[in-house]
Amino acid sequence: MEKPETTHFGYQTVAAHEKARKVAGVFDSVAGKYDLMNDLMSLGAHRLWKRFAVSVSGVRAGERVLDLAGGTGDLTRLLLPRVGPKGCVVLSDINASMLGEGRKRLIDEGATGNIAYAQIDAEQLPFADNTFDCITIGFGLRNVTHQDAALEAMHHALKPGGRAIILEFSHPLAPGLKPVYDVYSFAVLPALGKLVANDAASYRYLAESIRMHPDQETLLQMMEAAGFERCQYFNLAGGIVAVHRGYKF
Repeated sequence: MEKPETTHFGYQTVAAHEKARKVAGVFDSVAGKYDLMNDLMSLGAHRLWKRFAVSVSGVRAGERVLDLAGGTGDLTRLLLPRVGPKGCVVLSDINASMLGEGRKRLIDEGATGNIAYAQIDAEQLPFADNTFDCITIGFGLRNVTHQDAALEAMHHALKPGGRAIILEFSHPLAPGLKPVYDVYSFAVLPALGKLVANDAASYRYLAESIRMHPDQETLLQMMEAAGFERCQYFNLAGGIVAVHRGYKF
């Protein structure tokens, strides 16, 4: 399939080759305050969402897991005790600043032995087919320029029986939630970003990128088009967040 020449960066239309650079600028800017802002923005709920994503991953002792767009390592931290000393988790991110923050945090916490680090592009995974038992991507898919290419790359890299777990902001479904969520996203988040991270623009992009991300059913269909089977999703926080799961057979 021929890749489109343009894509969206928040509400802006940009040349497809420019999006990765623009997204990199956002995360270079917020890397140092990323974890603090996550706690403030979600009132700590992001930790519960990540635990749920790991709980439905089916990861077991001895398995190999790739944590794509893993940033500061929250999912990796939860996955490490599940794979145990005979397994391995690869913490990866396209952004060196975010990956550096994650590596520093995990090393400080004593994570060694069953962990590796890789700066990679989710659209072009440098792994042989049938390498991983599970691939996770938490709050990262919406920042990928060609999401269909990333899903296909994930499918190739998984072993038969492997699972893809996608944790991402989605579209609120609970009655009356959307207008409240919109006010919070476009008024409160940029103000909080300005106050804490001295960067309102990056958090305005965050709100816009969420609105441009496919809804629950569309993402499920994209996973099926990439070859995944038995796809399903779990809505969290009234649909503000969803966890998608698909299998390779």
